[in-house]
Amino acid sequence: MNSTQVNGKVDEVVGSIKRNAGKMTGNTPLQVKGIAQQTKGKIEGALGKAKDVVAQANQEANQGANRKTRVQRDTRP
Repeated sequence: MNSTQVNGKVDEVVGSIKRNAGKMTGNTPLQVKGIAQQTKGKIEGALGKAKDVVAQANQEANQGANRKTRVQRDTRP
């Protein structure tokens, strides 16, 4: 889990608390702010997951390139 995912999860939780507090007290602006923050957190979480996928793909590509280079070196006369 990277920092973007952590920040996203924090925003989701805080947004949920605000949304529920606004709902319980009848404070519509607080409820709307909570929904917005919660949505922002979900988007941040998805972005963080995408970053992890890209980083993993890059790592695998680099490992594949390194293996290919080693094989080429080993097969030279």
